[in-house]
Amino acid sequence: MTDATGFWTIAPGQGELRRETLPAGDMLIETLASGISRGTEALVFHGRVPPSQYDAMRAPRMAGQFPFPVRYGYAAVGRNPSGQRVFVLHPHQDRFFAPASMCVPVPDAVPTARAVLAANMETALNIAWDAACLPGERVAVIGAGVVGLLVGSLLARIPGTDVTMIDINPARAPIAARLGCSFDSARLDQDLVIHASGTESGLRAALDSAGFEARIIEASWFGDALPALPLGGAFHSKRLRIIASQVGHIAPAMRGRRSHAQRLALALELLKDDCYDALLEPPTAFADLPAAMPRLLAGGLCHVISYGTDACSA
Repeated sequence: MTDATGFWTIAPGQGELRRETLPAGDMLIETLASGISRGTEALVFHGRVPPSQYDAMRAPRMAGQFPFPVRYGYAAVGRNPSGQRVFVLHPHQDRFFAPASMCVPVPDAVPTARAVLAANMETALNIAWDAACLPGERVAVIGAGVVGLLVGSLLARIPGTDVTMIDINPARAPIAARLGCSFDSARLDQDLVIHASGTESGLRAALDSAGFEARIIEASWFGDALPALPLGGAFHSKRLRIIASQVGHIAPAMRGRRSHAQRLALALELLKDDCYDALLEPPTAFADLPAAMPRLLAGGLCHVISYGTDACSA
């Protein structure tokens, strides 16, 4: 018998650690670190997943039911029985069983703390595939959170592309620069706009930033919010397109060409670049997570949860 401790959300804004006995499984993983995906996990933590999306929003190894109690999350890095580090789409828990097919090896060149970005990088990669950015395009990314910054970094690698991160927080400017992007509070006449702020004001800014026949990739999920859009303005005269991007399905351009496992493996390979350490915040001990979670979800970049004193030094 194997015991484990997991983080459960039990009421709006309230979590606790629960001890349980694990049913036998394929491969036992000892967790080293996990990452908090602030946008989605904040909606779950505050009970803002609409009932119509309960099935769609189930994470691969989630336990419980929406709205509560639920064990949620999808960015765990651990060691398998042979000592190899693996990334698994699994909630915050100190050990767990997982099918071998879900355990994606972490490249030696990717430190454990950085590896927790894999789920967010996979999302960013899918957004980039949906965006189909062309060399030389003018690109605005609205929202310099983790996903927005990761998308910006990928699009900035395309030759001749001018990528601007747009955010109300000027402290994100040095991070944008490190990732190859410029920074501004607004930008007009863009060929491609990625909206990743999760706010109504950000989506309005995306419409304002778009040039004639531009495409807007909506990367945010609003949960139970109902954002209002000014579609009576230049939306029609500029012939704009709003395209939803969601990581649960591989973008059409690559569907049938890459599997989910291959996409995740590529995301981990992309994290070999140490520029992404700029997105990581100091780790929080797993034992402190119930008290810390409201603060961690209130703002910031990637929050790393540590499951041991040296867990994030590998």
